Amino acid sequence: MATLLYRLGRFSFRRRKLVGLLWVLVLALFGVGAATLSGPTSDAFSIPGTESSRAMNILEEKFGAGSGGASAKVVFTVTGDAKLTGAAQKAAIEKAIAELEKAPQVTSVADPFEAKTISQDLQTAYATVSYSVAAPDVTDAARTALFAAGDSAKSAGLGVEYSGEMTATNGGGGSSEALGIIIAAFVLVITFGALVAAGLPLLTAIIGVGLGMTGIQIATGFFDLSSSTSALATMLGLAVGIDYALFIVSRFRHELAEGREGEEAAGRATGTAGSAVVFAGLTVIIALAALSVTGIPFLSAMGLAAAFTVAMAVLITLTLTPALLGFAGRKVLAKKDRSGHRASTGKTPFGERWARAVLKNRVVALVLALGVIGAVSLPALDLHLALPDDSTAAPDSTQRKAYDQLAEGFGAGFNGPLIVVVENASKTTAASAQKTISGLKDVVLVTPPTMNKAGDTALLTVIPGSGATDEATKDLVAAIRDLPDIDGAPLAVTGTTAINIDVTDKITNALVPYLAIVVGLAFILLMLVFRSVLVPLKATLGFLLSVAATFGSVVFVFQQGHLAGLIGVDSTGPIISLMPIFLIGILFGLAMDYEVFLVTRTREEYVHGASPNGAVTAGMRHGARVVTAAALIMMSVFAGFILADDTIIKTLGFALAFGVAVDAFLVRMTIVPAVLSLFGKAAWWLPKWLDRVLPNVDVEGEGLTKQLAAEPAKEERELVGTAA
Repeated sequence: MATLLYRLGRFSFRRRKLVGLLWVLVLALFGVGAATLSGPTSDAFSIPGTESSRAMNILEEKFGAGSGGASAKVVFTVTGDAKLTGAAQKAAIEKAIAELEKAPQVTSVADPFEAKTISQDLQTAYATVSYSVAAPDVTDAARTALFAAGDSAKSAGLGVEYSGEMTATNGGGGSSEALGIIIAAFVLVITFGALVAAGLPLLTAIIGVGLGMTGIQIATGFFDLSSSTSALATMLGLAVGIDYALFIVSRFRHELAEGREGEEAAGRATGTAGSAVVFAGLTVIIALAALSVTGIPFLSAMGLAAAFTVAMAVLITLTLTPALLGFAGRKVLAKKDRSGHRASTGKTPFGERWARAVLKNRVVALVLALGVIGAVSLPALDLHLALPDDSTAAPDSTQRKAYDQLAEGFGAGFNGPLIVVVENASKTTAASAQKTISGLKDVVLVTPPTMNKAGDTALLTVIPGSGATDEATKDLVAAIRDLPDIDGAPLAVTGTTAINIDVTDKITNALVPYLAIVVGLAFILLMLVFRSVLVPLKATLGFLLSVAATFGSVVFVFQQGHLAGLIGVDSTGPIISLMPIFLIGILFGLAMDYEVFLVTRTREEYVHGASPNGAVTAGMRHGARVVTAAALIMMSVFAGFILADDTIIKTLGFALAFGVAVDAFLVRMTIVPAVLSLFGKAAWWLPKWLDRVLPNVDVEGEGLTKQLAAEPAKEERELVGTAA
C-alpha cells in the first residue's frame, strides 16, 4: 500500500493543476445535484417491525390516521382567581380560534370549549391545530400566522404558549462550525509556525465537508434523513479532515527538512503518513457504517452519511493535499527553516520528555491514569436513556412552558398519552378493553373507545399518571402489552410515547452486537497494521476506558446537572437513547486514529532494531506533538457544537470533546506507552502461522523505504555496466 500511495502522492504533486481542477469539477457537480435533487428532512423516530410501528400502520389502514400532517397545541392559561370560562377570557379564546382557522395550511382547529380540553380548575385549556402538510413543509408564513393568532388572546390577560414539532424555530448553526475552525486555525499556526502550512488542512477539510454536505442534500431526495445528519457529518468531517491533512503536511515538512525535493517529499509523506490515514479512516468508516446492523433505519442513514463524509476526507487528503503542497512548496516551512539548514536548539522534544517520564514511572502513571478514568466513569452507573421531548427543552422556550402548563393542568401523563388499538373488536369488546386497562397501575384515564367506520377496530387513549420518560410509564406500556387478548381481540400500544420506548429498547438491545462487530472488525484491521496480538487488544481495551469515562461525564452534566450552567445546559433529564451507540461508533474510530498514528511509528522503530523502550520513546518523540495538535483541534471542533440548539448535537459535541481529551492524553499518551513498556518484546509477538496468513499491508512504509534505498544502488550498477 505504501508504494501505491507514494506514487499517488508524486503524481498529485506533479500534476497538481489537473488534480485541483478535477476536485473543483466534483464539488460543482455535487453542488448542482444538491440544488436540484434535495428533499426535506424528517425527525420522526420509528422502527419497522416493532409493535408501535405495526399499530400505527393499522391506524392508517382502519382510521385513515397518520397521514403525516403536522399539528400544534396552543395552550391558554390564567392565574389568580380568573377562569377561562369568564366572559372576557372565553371571547378572547374564541377570537383566537377563529383567527387560527384562517391561517395558511390549517385544516382544522379543535375548540377547547367544544372538545372539552379544559382543566378541572378551569385555568388551563388547549386547542389542537391540524395542518395539511408535514412539519418540515409548514411555511414560515403559516408558522407566523399561528403565533399571531394565538397571541391575540393575550390582550385579555391570558398566557399563551405553543407545543408541537413545527413550532420549534431553527437556531443558527454557523457559529458552532466557525468557532471550531477559528480555534483549529490557532492550534495549527502554533504547531507549524507558518500560515500556509496551517491553512492547507483547513482548506482541504472545508472542501471535504462541502462535498459531504452536498452529498447528504442529494441523498435527502431519495432517503429519509434526520435534520441532525448534516450537523453530525459536519462535526466529523471537519475534525478528521483537519487531522488527516495535518499528518500529511507534518510528514511533508519533515521530508523537506531532510533535504528531499518537493515531489519526492510529497510521495514519501503520502506513502507513510498516508497509509496511516487510510487505516485510521477505515476504522472510522467501519464504526459508522456498522450502525446499519442495528436495523434502525434513521440511525443507519445517519451513520452512512457521516461515513461518506469521512471517506471524502480520506480521498481529499491523499490527492488534493499533495497537489496543494505542490503549489505551496517550501512555504509550508517556517521562514527560519526555508534556507535548508536546520539549526539545532539542543532542546529535547516534548514528546520524548513525556515518554521518558512515563516509562521511568510506568506503574505509577498507569495506576494514576486508570484511577482518574475510573472516578470519572462512576456516574455512568446511573445512566438513564430516553428520547428527547419538550420536557428537556430550554426552560424559557414556549415548548417547555406549554409542556409544564399542560402537565400542571391535566397531570404529568397528559404529555405522554398512549394509543391502544383493539383489532377485530366489537363495541362490547372495546368496552371490556377499556375497563381492563383502567384497572392497571398508574392509569389516570382511559377514554371511551372510538370505532372505525367498519366497526371492527377500536381506538383507546390512555393517560398515564407519570411523565412520558418515567420508568412507570414504560412499565405501564409493558403491562398493557402483557394483557391477554380481550374476547379474542389482540391489543397493540402505539403513539409517540410507545414509539420512543420501542426505539430506546431497540437501540439498547443493539449495543452489544454492534460493539462486537465494530471491535471485531477493527481488531483484525489493527492486527494487519501492527502485526501483533497484544497491541490491538490493548487498543480496544483502552477504547472501552475512554467510552466509560465519556458516559460518566455525560451523565454527570446532562442527567445529574453538575456544571451544566457552564456549558449552557438549561434543562437536564435522561440521556438521549441515540447517544451511547453514536459515541461508541465515533469514539472508536477516533481512538484508533491516535493509536495508528502513534504506535505505527513505534513499531517502525522497533522493526529497525530499537529496544522496546527506545521504540516507544522514538515513537512519542516524532508523534506526540502532532497527535497533541490533532487532539486539540478535534476537541475544539467538537466543543464548538456545544453552542448548538439541537439537544443531540449539543450532547454529542460535549461528549466527543471530552472523550477525545481522555483518549488522547490519558489513554494513548500515558497508558499506551506504560503498557507497551511493561509488555516489552511480547507486545510485538505474533504466532508464526498467523504471520503467514495475514497479508503484509506495510503501513509503516518499510517496504517502500527498502525499495527507495535500493534504487540508487541499482542505478549505480547500471551506470557501471554501461561504462564497461
